[in-house]
Amino acid sequence: MLDVWRRRVAAWISPQGRRGVRAYSGARPSRLLTGFGSSGNSSADTELAGGLTQLRSRSRQLMRDAPYAKRARVIIVNNVVGAGVGLQAQVGTTRGNLNSRINAGIEEAWRVWTRADSCHTGGALAFADFERTCLAEVVTAGEVFIRKHFRKFGQSKIPFALELIEAERMADEYTQTQATGRADLRLGVEVDSYGRAIAYYVRERHPGELKFIAGSVDKYVRVPADEIIHLRVIDRWPQTRGEPWLHAVLRKLNDADEYTTAELIAARMSANYFATVESPDADPLPGSDLQADGQKQLQIEPGVIEQLAPGDALHFHTPNRPNTALDPFLRYMLREIAAGVGVSYESLSRDYSQSNYSSSRLALLDDRDLWRVLQQWWIRSFREPLHRDWMRAAVLSRAIPQIDLASYALNTEAYNAVTWKPRGWSWVDPTKEVAAYKEAVRAGFTTTSMVIAQTAGGLDVEDVIAERRRELDLFEAADIELDTTVEEPQEPVTAAPAAPATPAEPDDEEDPEPEDAARTARVLSMAR
Repeated sequence: MLDVWRRRVAAWISPQGRRGVRAYSGARPSRLLTGFGSSGNSSADTELAGGLTQLRSRSRQLMRDAPYAKRARVIIVNNVVGAGVGLQAQVGTTRGNLNSRINAGIEEAWRVWTRADSCHTGGALAFADFERTCLAEVVTAGEVFIRKHFRKFGQSKIPFALELIEAERMADEYTQTQATGRADLRLGVEVDSYGRAIAYYVRERHPGELKFIAGSVDKYVRVPADEIIHLRVIDRWPQTRGEPWLHAVLRKLNDADEYTTAELIAARMSANYFATVESPDADPLPGSDLQADGQKQLQIEPGVIEQLAPGDALHFHTPNRPNTALDPFLRYMLREIAAGVGVSYESLSRDYSQSNYSSSRLALLDDRDLWRVLQQWWIRSFREPLHRDWMRAAVLSRAIPQIDLASYALNTEAYNAVTWKPRGWSWVDPTKEVAAYKEAVRAGFTTTSMVIAQTAGGLDVEDVIAERRRELDLFEAADIELDTTVEEPQEPVTAAPAAPATPAEPDDEEDPEPEDAARTARVLSMAR
């Protein structure tokens, strides 16, 4: 009986008798995969808690020292924010038209507030510069915190300003789980059981501040979440903090920077002749100097031939530099870095020698798809919530006299209507693309407004129409004809019979219609 069981076990463990088990090849154990994926199934916050500070520090160092890291940040900021995301108020009337009086008042109040002394608590950044700085912080540190202060700064009539808080000012070391299950403290952020932020713990001073006073206490301030805009890209949920955008290529960027530095040093050494003297005895060379460490050096001057002792041999050494393999190897490294950052190799390196027109154009269009995604993320995460708070502060402070306070309270969302104008991009091939867009507009596949939004660099159709109208009036006043303004002769058209007169419609310049009569009555009763 024992022999039977032994035969069965041997057949089961043998390759011929083993049962087939299906499994992912990436999950099968192998000596070649030792250490691969062995860190465990940790959450996003657990992984960030172990390396967030070091990631930020290394990312900032590369932004200071590595040219391609700085170039990656410039590309992202220029294409997502550019010169600033424009705003155009879209408050309508009860008949579906735009209320130009109210919209003009909102846009004028916004223009005045975006000055540096009004919108920034430090008085140094105009709003467009504030946007660019915030996005640069998100790329470098993975996140930025913007605190809203409801008070007046400078000459502004609107009691509202923004403070930029770097990620280093957050209390990263504050992490604990409450036994009650009501709230957790994760990396300096107090969250509820759903992961929604309740408050942020912020240092009063930057931990690396210049001339930190000896003996001073590092104080923290608990800031409610409704006063903070936390900008970060969330890859996993729950994820309380953001990670630097270059986290996947930090090591490769540093290696590439160190490698090019080493190659430069080697090239500098090869530009200088280096020689050694082979001597059969230990006697000093004629004309040589005995150094403190016992080494002998012979100074060779230009145009002078030194006579060596009998038996001595002079050997010149010329390193093989510059390295001819440097260029292709660095291009390979930059392609991998560009893939990790999310931009094309051509944009990161500004090297178009390895691509033709078609491939460069394809890479450029692929980049623009990413920029449009990030532009919409920026608008959703920052500009829309900011605009709601700004509108409330502006209306309540009577900085927009065209808006009636009671009407705004009854229909707030109607007054918050706005069209965002992120930057667009010029034509890649104007001759072909303009003709293609014209055909698409004629066929109804797109609209003139969409074409202008994509190609006019942040302008919209109303801006173009207004500018075109002003331009035509100037040319007409100067009696100048252009090929785009000369009208072609047309055949006479028989006038159609006049339509019966209709009563004139009332002026469209009125406030948006309240949502319901009950809310109107409630507001009026409160006013009484």
